[in-house]
Amino acid sequence: MTVQDIRSFNRFYTNVIGALDYGRHLYAPYTLTESRVLYELAHSPHTDATGLRSELSLDSGYLSRILNKFEQDGLIERAPSQSDPRRRRITLTPRGRETAAVLDERSRESVGALLATVPADDRPRLAEAMHTVRALLSSRRPAPPTGRGREDVVLREPVPGDLGWIVQRNAALYAAEFGWNTDYEGLVARIVADFAEDHDPHLERVWIAELAGRPVGCVMCVRDDAPGTARLRLLLVEPDARGLGVGDRLVEAVVGFARDGGYRDLVLWTNDVLTAAARVYRRHGFSLVAEKPHRSFGADLVGQDWRLDLHVSPG
Repeated sequence: MTVQDIRSFNRFYTNVIGALDYGRHLYAPYTLTESRVLYELAHSPHTDATGLRSELSLDSGYLSRILNKFEQDGLIERAPSQSDPRRRRITLTPRGRETAAVLDERSRESVGALLATVPADDRPRLAEAMHTVRALLSSRRPAPPTGRGREDVVLREPVPGDLGWIVQRNAALYAAEFGWNTDYEGLVARIVADFAEDHDPHLERVWIAELAGRPVGCVMCVRDDAPGTARLRLLLVEPDARGLGVGDRLVEAVVGFARDGGYRDLVLWTNDVLTAAARVYRRHGFSLVAEKPHRSFGADLVGQDWRLDLHVSPG
């Protein structure tokens, strides 16, 4: 591996995603950097210029010009922060949220079209390669100025809007990473709707992992049809939060909750392409008990049943 190898890959990748002419690529009057700032504003409820500079490693003058442009376009509003009057809180206007949503949708369509060119059998290999690149380079990068790490991730109860976020992010991420169609979104929507309409808070629960004021992961524990059995569902970690132990903390929360709730077994169903999740399950004592090929979500998959005996002491 040489510097030239990485530079060559960077040139290849920026061409693939259209980074050099991002506005034309998405049929929008915004550059890649401007679109990223909009994305952060749309997904971080408490944002100021200092936070944006730290998160995106942007020059303060460059960011100021971007924000001035957004304000002139009617996309943002700026007001004094309630927690620190020296700072100005930046929020998207309704027009700004609409613009961010349009850009996000066009970006997902663009990535979906790119992913469609990759044979289904090669997608797990592609996902694993991307995860490897991310993990290796992230582990060697200097800590961000904000100092965010594992200890900054908070697990909390869902608030209004979070259940909808679970459906949206599951659908978007699995479409982007594995090419799954809207059948999967329908499945997630039914699972979430069933929980929202009728659940026992003593025996069933949802956790949201939050980092810097925005959700970055989720998981659910519900009663299974089998007596004395709980089911882990909808484990998800946002790509930019991977490597912080979010998945381990979410699964650990479910295991502890199920054990304290008196369940005998904890089970889950997943697919073999989700290799990173499988490693998390194994670390927490789950065993793979069955596999079965199936055609779902527009892809040929191998379904997996995992089980954890909660009567066995951990470690």
